[in-house]
Amino acid sequence: MTDDSQARIAALVKENEVLLFMKGTPLFPQCGFSSKAISILDHLEVDYGTVDVLQDQGIRQGIKQFSDWPTIPQLYVKGEFVGGSDIMMEMYEAGELHTLFGKSETA
Repeated sequence: MTDDSQARIAALVKENEVLLFMKGTPLFPQCGFSSKAISILDHLEVDYGTVDVLQDQGIRQGIKQFSDWPTIPQLYVKGEFVGGSDIMMEMYEAGELHTLFGKSETA
């Protein structure tokens, strides 16, 4: 990863309390995993930012090295890497995402 990509990713993660690196956009996700991640965040009514990794190869490759996680989407909350869509689903089903975002499990 270039220093520029690393710096841009670090700045994005720092600037956004909840940030999802994904393929596509919330209105037009480009893979099923990104769609699942968006559905979870929308269901929890969380305010979040997104980065479409398909628009920038430096970010697309760099985020995998930044997190040491090989797949996209990737969720960051308060500067910390949470995981991909499978981890998000497990945390959602266990009520852990509700707690992380301060939401009741009936949200």
